[in-house]
Amino acid sequence: MDAYKKLLLSNKAWVAEKLAIRADFFERTATTQTPAFLWIGCSDSRVPAESVTSTEPGELFVHRNIANLVVHTDLNMLSVLQYAVEVLEVKHIIVCGHYGCGGVRNAMTNRSFGLIDKWLRHIKDVYRAHRRDLETLADVDKRLDRLVEFNVAEQVQNLAETSFVQHAWALHNRPSLHGWVYDIRTGFLKEHAHMKPGTPLEDIYRFDFDDVPRSGS
Repeated sequence: MDAYKKLLLSNKAWVAEKLAIRADFFERTATTQTPAFLWIGCSDSRVPAESVTSTEPGELFVHRNIANLVVHTDLNMLSVLQYAVEVLEVKHIIVCGHYGCGGVRNAMTNRSFGLIDKWLRHIKDVYRAHRRDLETLADVDKRLDRLVEFNVAEQVQNLAETSFVQHAWALHNRPSLHGWVYDIRTGFLKEHAHMKPGTPLEDIYRFDFDDVPRSGS
């Protein structure tokens, strides 16, 4: 049997399983979605957001890209972010990286991989910012793990520097930002960064909004 046909058969079995538990399982989410979480994760096939968090359809709004980056010129990610924050009104945004990330590993080398070099450049910038700490680790795998953690924290910072997040912080005191790392060797998630609404930012990254009174005014 062709591999793709197995996926279609598995889908039928999954539908039957869900309907056996609750007859209106799909009807409940067919017309609307009200997720509390936006998940920005890696495209790696070993890190399926719903599986590792044991969530059901409708609970996570998901965006994935190579090495779970938050890039300020990425219109795809920014469109997802704006919709999640302003329309879905999510309470939490999770950036989830994972140990053994191929994108992060490749960014640590000097090898050219073609077009993806442009994307991996953002991880190289994270490496440069944390070079002193990273290069105290002689073991390459430990250095990779640490860069994965630094990368997640940097992407959370990038989220906080967007106008969408800052506007929601000012008006609605949400969302909270989280940086997690998934350990593909154990299956566990661990938090490495957390920014509450209103966390102070360097002034150059702070936005003022016409519909939000400035402090002290």
